[in-house]
Amino acid sequence: MAEKTFRGGIHLPYFKDLSSGKEIERVPVPEEIIIPLKQSIGAACEPTVKPGEKVEAGDIVGDSEEFVSAPLHTGLPGVVKAIEPRITGTGSKIKSVIIKVDKNFSAAKPDKARNAEEVSKEEIIKAVRKAGIVGMGGAAFPTPVKLTPPDDKKVDTVIINGCECEPFLTCDYRVMLEKPKELLQGSKFLMQTMEADKCFIAIEENKMKAVNNLRKHNTFSNIDVLALPSIYPQGSEKQLIQAILDREVPEGGLPFDVGVLVQNVGTTVAIYDAVIYDKPLTERVVTVTGPNINKPANLLTWIGSPVKNLLEKCGGIKNKPARVVMGGPMTGTALSELDAPIVKSSLGLVVMTVEDSSLDVDDFRPCVRCERCIKACPIGLYPNYLSMAMEENNVVEAEKWDAMSCIECGICSYVCMSKRPIVYLIKKAKEKIQENKSD
Repeated sequence: MAEKTFRGGIHLPYFKDLSSGKEIERVPVPEEIIIPLKQSIGAACEPTVKPGEKVEAGDIVGDSEEFVSAPLHTGLPGVVKAIEPRITGTGSKIKSVIIKVDKNFSAAKPDKARNAEEVSKEEIIKAVRKAGIVGMGGAAFPTPVKLTPPDDKKVDTVIINGCECEPFLTCDYRVMLEKPKELLQGSKFLMQTMEADKCFIAIEENKMKAVNNLRKHNTFSNIDVLALPSIYPQGSEKQLIQAILDREVPEGGLPFDVGVLVQNVGTTVAIYDAVIYDKPLTERVVTVTGPNINKPANLLTWIGSPVKNLLEKCGGIKNKPARVVMGGPMTGTALSELDAPIVKSSLGLVVMTVEDSSLDVDDFRPCVRCERCIKACPIGLYPNYLSMAMEENNVVEAEKWDAMSCIECGICSYVCMSKRPIVYLIKKAKEKIQENKSD
């Protein structure tokens, strides 16, 4: 089982030693928190508060009646300062609830814990919806939707994704070391909800401390902790299913089409907190790391905290100009402003020098047809042809080469001898294809 993997992929330098030994710390209370009203796939929320209104920690500040959505809460008390567009990690401005924080608050103690043995399937789903939980591994898909597949889709296996295959990031690794019991019980709640027979917690073999820690604490006979080969993108949902179960999710399909539910480590612990303590998703662990930050760390951060607050906690940037990437270096987005807030899907902040991270998306170099991108693509696409099609703005040709199946893992850009911005061009193709279908 441990030797199973998937087609394609590459071995990367992981640079995780910068922060892997740093225990999770709490960030200082910010002056204000910025809560974008769209933080997940699906419908944006509408504000449920007004400027001047006082809010308490845990209050809902945004919600939607749409099925594919997730409510938003404030993790800190204060007064609603404004509801206005603010810059986010994507570079776009999104309507947000801005709260001036009351710094004199006393941290609320958790409510009396529920008995895990007495919680029903329906209560788990209700608690997850109420807590506003979404996928915290980057995808931000509303978790209650995942927990309610169509009646004809029987899920027999749950996979907890602890691979954390992106370079630099260690937030999930620290959670697996510091919250093993919560992770295991959260996994059990997911099995109960899906009525699944088996659960695998999948971790890359370069994190054997986490593997051994979870095995030591595991008391459930139908949960196995697996050590998988360290190859990027092992943690991608479809690749993980292929590696562990040898099941292939059909093109355009979802994991439940092959009887599987996949959840991220952070999401699973958030489910535990929601079910046991009725705790909404108002904070998460974020890795702040990279060669250009003074003190790499793993920080427990209130959602809505400005990026600059986390950087200050880590001693600031070493050398300017710098490039701060929200997420991992393979799939993340370079920030245009450090006032952007941490959101539910923010895994990390990787601080690089401009020289180490620059990629000019406007100055194309010609493809030399070395085929490196083709051999490494875990989906089996032809990234070179996709990028060349979009150089000519040929959306029809890009769709023909199956642009929509790209998982945007970044391998093609990484291995390209000509340093072409292939992922950028494929993202552009996907946007155009979707626009054409909606017209």
